[in-house]
Amino acid sequence: MKKTLLTLTVLATVFTATPASAASRTVVHFDVAAGQQPENVALEPDGSADVTFAGARQVARVDRAGRTRILATLPAPTGGGGAPALGFPLTTGIVRTSDGTLYVLYATGTDDLTGLWRLRPGGTPVRIAALPGTGLPNGLAFDSHRFYVTDSVLGTVWTVPFVGGAAKSWSTAAELAPAGFLGANGAKLHDGALWVTNLDRGTVLRIPILPDGRAGAPQVKATDLAGVDDFTFTGRGNEILAALDSPNKVVRIGADGVASTILDAADGLQNPTSIAVRGNEVYVFSAAYLTQTDPNLLRTTLARC
Repeated sequence: MKKTLLTLTVLATVFTATPASAASRTVVHFDVAAGQQPENVALEPDGSADVTFAGARQVARVDRAGRTRILATLPAPTGGGGAPALGFPLTTGIVRTSDGTLYVLYATGTDDLTGLWRLRPGGTPVRIAALPGTGLPNGLAFDSHRFYVTDSVLGTVWTVPFVGGAAKSWSTAAELAPAGFLGANGAKLHDGALWVTNLDRGTVLRIPILPDGRAGAPQVKATDLAGVDDFTFTGRGNEILAALDSPNKVVRIGADGVASTILDAADGLQNPTSIAVRGNEVYVFSAAYLTQTDPNLLRTTLARC
């Protein structure tokens, strides 16, 4: 993969990155000892970022000045608990609805807490749908009718009614299954389909949503993306930005499925997990799961060339 040129913005300072330079700078450093390892992100209208701190079981908000405020801490499972494959309870996917309500996935390895939680502005978190404690709910997306939840251990996409209630299996296609560790991961709705990454298999999948709401057969849209975690669309058709966790990279994936590196460890990435885009601005969160050094946020401006 070649490294594509980016223009990188940090607060009020503008840099130009070249393949030989590390021009990006971290906007915020988080506390790894406190479990502040950002797993997923949803943006607020003012440019603040709502994030899940996986190890701390928390939902937090990072404002444009880099100040972090904890919005909620989810209850610890009795006896400690721990999500399958990972061994600890963690908050994962997060989305925001237009009224400011946040919806968060929580995986504990226990049936009484694992599931989809709702956090209204100024409120406390409430579980609105149970999911199997034997799974690891990870990616979250929604439309006006329902939520879509990827399960990285069970290789399943679940759906939950928008108002909450019983979860139903929507797809258990073989392409979602793990291959030794974690399978179906990030999730986004786009172009009449649910798009899903598979971390173990290094793929991006497009699962058509049929007219009756059922899942169509998955289509592999990109391959050879080792350690692919969350992703987002740039707003230019099917172009994608994806976080590759273990390789410490962010890649741009064209409509043809070809990937090029735009950020890497030299730019400050520490096992990137999630990405959000607003206009030309890109937010990249790193959880430092493997490095255990510097979980952080990079805010960059993507060149539109």
